[in-house]
Amino acid sequence: MTLHRLMGTAICAATLAACAPVGPDFVRPNSPVVKQWIEVNSPNANASGLTSRSAPVVKWWETFNDPTLNRLIAEAYAQNLSLQVAGARVLQARAQLGIAFGELYPQSQVAGGSIEQRRISENLGPISDIRRIIPLDTEFSTSQVGFDAQWELDVWGAQRRGVQAARSNLALQVANYDDALVTLTGDVAAIYINIRSLQEALAVARENIQLQQESLDLTELRFNNGVTTELDVQESTALLNNTKALVPELQSDLQQAKNTLAVLLGTTPSRMTGLLGNSGRIPTARSNVAVGVPTELLRRRPDVRAAELAAATQSAEVGIAMADLYPQFILSGSFGLQASGGRDLFSSNSVTGLTSAGVVWNVLNYGRIKNNVRAQDAAYQALIANYQNTVLTAYSEVESAMVAYTESRKQVALYQNSVDASRRAAEIAVDQYRDGIASYSRILNTQTALLRSQANLIEARQQVSANLVAVYKGLGGGWQIRQNREFLPETVLAEMAYRTDWGDLLEQTPTRASLN
Repeated sequence: MTLHRLMGTAICAATLAACAPVGPDFVRPNSPVVKQWIEVNSPNANASGLTSRSAPVVKWWETFNDPTLNRLIAEAYAQNLSLQVAGARVLQARAQLGIAFGELYPQSQVAGGSIEQRRISENLGPISDIRRIIPLDTEFSTSQVGFDAQWELDVWGAQRRGVQAARSNLALQVANYDDALVTLTGDVAAIYINIRSLQEALAVARENIQLQQESLDLTELRFNNGVTTELDVQESTALLNNTKALVPELQSDLQQAKNTLAVLLGTTPSRMTGLLGNSGRIPTARSNVAVGVPTELLRRRPDVRAAELAAATQSAEVGIAMADLYPQFILSGSFGLQASGGRDLFSSNSVTGLTSAGVVWNVLNYGRIKNNVRAQDAAYQALIANYQNTVLTAYSEVESAMVAYTESRKQVALYQNSVDASRRAAEIAVDQYRDGIASYSRILNTQTALLRSQANLIEARQQVSANLVAVYKGLGGGWQIRQNREFLPETVLAEMAYRTDWGDLLEQTPTRASLN
């Protein structure tokens, strides 16, 4: 009869636990849909070099054909400490998912035993009276071992919503890791381009210093020969020193950029000269750039996926809060052996047990539970709006990067013409001044214009490459290099495994863990 009752209780528990969880089931929020890129389909699309006929390349930095850039990004991926922080959070989310799964089973289990020995005082009135009539042992012992368990039935789906929240949070942390990787590769490339542009600017400054030094020597020669006045010498000296003054500032900016790059690479600034050298040119990419179609953007950009998963996680939290509105059904049970002495403890007659079922309902909560549900729902609505805003921001970033890339390419051609003309004008001005045809002010103006044109050309070329990096970064490329690889370096995983028993949680591939 007892067995039948236990089976009936188990069946009822399973039936109750099979109820659909309370709370909303997450559905991806509506968001604007862009069918085609503005810049790709503009009248000047052919000149822009952008095409939507094929998807963007994954390792987009390789399109620059720069081995140094490839090596820097590989080192940053392996060593960047901020990326390791994101990777550790993925592992933390894996463990938290295991905790959520554990809540589906009896939440409290205790196995234990005890031995008690007691002595009753012989001076107690009833005891002393009885002992006068019959012998009474005032010392006795009790031994017991057993197992106790308590299970809150998941009738309203709070535990199942907890598992959903933990799954979404794990996928969210993977998306955050991917977003950090996209940002890292983009930042490394952008800083590297800036470093090369500063090195080119230093080379141009030194070239102009040499040119202006030759002009100063010419003015001093003419002044010493009485051909010209001291004014030419002083103007030439001022121009030369102004140009020389550019060098310390450029060197300072260069070293600061190297220091920033060192942090991204997870290394010290002293290694940067060995990695970068003392000179280099701004990397340029192929003329045709594949950008894919806008509909692929939402699946490719990790920050969009992260915003969606954050909303999914919060959706489950709403259900968890709503479950508190309803009664909790709790099953408790214990089984063990108990005897007055160690010899008889493990005999069949020492078996003892207890089963109980109870209901707990927090009725007088003074609106706290309802208001918690409302607070969780408001947070969910905020994350829905955040997802929609993230989608709009993604489209805007890509469009802005595309138009900046297209227009900066036009600038390069114009500034190149300007540099060529300025260089020729400076040569003519020097020749005319040497022949006494033109005043020194012509040299001053043409050499100033040459330096300015060269600086503008370097900046424009830098912007072309930097804007192309922004295009690829906006398209969400680069994170795919982590597929089938762990989220932390092998040395870090080995250290964690030595410190703590992680089981197989350190051996999962990102594909299994992402749960996308």
